[in-house]
Amino acid sequence: MQAADDRLIVALDVPNAVAGLDLAKRLGPAVGFYKIGLGMLTGGGLALANELKQEHGKRIFLDMKLFDIGATVEAAVRGLAQFDLDFLTVHGDPHVVRAAKEGAAGKDLKILAVTILTSLERPDLDEALICEGRVSDIVIERALRAFEAGADGVICSPQEASRIRALPESASRLIVTPGVRPAGADLGDQKRVATPANAIAAGADHIVVGRPVWAASDPVAAATQILSELGSPQARRPNSGSRNT
Repeated sequence: MQAADDRLIVALDVPNAVAGLDLAKRLGPAVGFYKIGLGMLTGGGLALANELKQEHGKRIFLDMKLFDIGATVEAAVRGLAQFDLDFLTVHGDPHVVRAAKEGAAGKDLKILAVTILTSLERPDLDEALICEGRVSDIVIERALRAFEAGADGVICSPQEASRIRALPESASRLIVTPGVRPAGADLGDQKRVATPANAIAAGADHIVVGRPVWAASDPVAAATQILSELGSPQARRPNSGSRNT
């Protein structure tokens, strides 16, 4: 059987672990990589992560977006790293990234730094008193600083992926893009978006897709359509980074 295309990460943004496991079973071997986020933490998210990883052989992206003082982040990451998961998100502030890398020392857990959430635009940043400038420029600068702090990769929108991939510091680093929607899909709460093929062509190693899969009347067909697009000529690009995941 052909291995699943792990460039697609399906976000299990469902109410609890029971619903998440049911969706994963429906998707079967077509999907090999899942994201479990903060919204499911109180619904058995960590237990589901372990079950999918240990019993079903899936790769797991734990999307916690940790942010705190360095000692607390380091302790939290050290605790999470014992579960043998694949990716973990922290906010891209350099002190947070450095602490997370200390917590993950000796483990294979990849620390991914969040740049600017894909649901935010300039007015949102103004409201949060974040420095002036174009969102894209701030994303690039935060990515650069995260790489310098030791991040294994970054989270950004597809619209910034090509500029980050062009940074010399991005060599062998991961770019993971949420905010991906198949053509014609509802954007939901995402604002800076692209299609799956365009996101990969722009420099992403992995795309994260949630609602277009789990809310579909036929999740298997929805995932298969996305995977087909990832295999299209429009998604092809030279990318040594994806071979290091």
